[in-house]
Amino acid sequence: MKIGIYDPYLDTLGGGERYMLTIASCLSKNNDVSILWNSSDVLEKAISRFNLDLKNVRLSENIFSSKISLPQRLLKSREYDLIIFLSDGSIPIVLSSLIIHFQFPAEWIKLNVLTKFKLLRVGKIICNSKFTKSYIDKKLRVDSRVLYPPIGEIETSLVKKENLILTVGRLGLLETGATFKKQELLIEAFKKMCDLGLKDTRFVVAVSYKEKDQKALEKIKNLTEDYPIEIVENISFAAIKGLYEKAKIYWHAAGFGEDLNTSPERAEHFGISTVEAMLAGAVPIVFGGGGQLEIVQSGQNGFIWHNQEDLIAQTNKMLLEQEEWEKISKEAKERSKDFTGDRFCKEINEIIKK
Repeated sequence: MKIGIYDPYLDTLGGGERYMLTIASCLSKNNDVSILWNSSDVLEKAISRFNLDLKNVRLSENIFSSKISLPQRLLKSREYDLIIFLSDGSIPIVLSSLIIHFQFPAEWIKLNVLTKFKLLRVGKIICNSKFTKSYIDKKLRVDSRVLYPPIGEIETSLVKKENLILTVGRLGLLETGATFKKQELLIEAFKKMCDLGLKDTRFVVAVSYKEKDQKALEKIKNLTEDYPIEIVENISFAAIKGLYEKAKIYWHAAGFGEDLNTSPERAEHFGISTVEAMLAGAVPIVFGGGGQLEIVQSGQNGFIWHNQEDLIAQTNKMLLEQEEWEKISKEAKERSKDFTGDRFCKEINEIIKK
């Protein structure tokens, strides 16, 4: 089968891009798979960042470029048996079979006559979490399928854990001026812990960002002065794995302080970095919103927090009570195994065959 895969955010190489590129890797074993993108180095960058096997995947013309007219796109789409399209809220018209993937609740989609017509050409819709599915199904009146993201391959080696708190995420500003992943809130929480007497513990904030996000980067860097906080930028997945292996605790805050009823897209849509940290034995302490609630069972394999006091109290408990940390860490590792790459590949192959 000849398959084209399109993701409009390939210039950022975040979690959604790894999802789509992992689909490409899985399907390329038995199909002719192309990434529809015009930048020639995107696969090289993706291999370096995500450590994916993309040797059987090739680049082809981006038929969804704004430079391609609708008649041209329709004609070129006929060259494919199937196109898998990551939606930014849009639904394309193509002449091949079509699978749409939604990574987040696209609340701005309108179910008008044109959208209904476009949906007639869509074979399947897949979502990355039950959280995303609940909004997409209601908005489009469909019954989408959940395909949870795959975790990267992380060796659960005997690397000695450090008193290290880690957070990993894309850096970007919301209209409010806050960062989407709330890195600044986590920095302030850690600083408060230090001011209250926390010793011999450091906080690492791993971020990926684009040139336009330089302002956001400077904003969080300015908050770290005189505290044991390190900002690491655009590092490879191999380097992130090293941090996962050392980290005792994993923090996540996306969605905190937001009205998730009116802006559900501001919650974490799933939270693959949380699962990867769990696989490496870090105890997740995450904000209770969005897809994180599908991963962490609070008190069993991690903790859910709702305010800064919760976050600090749960973190102190894990830093001070080694026996309890070991128990939760073990359960976190077990839970992470529900999201393996093998499971992901098996499911996406089943989806394209049905």
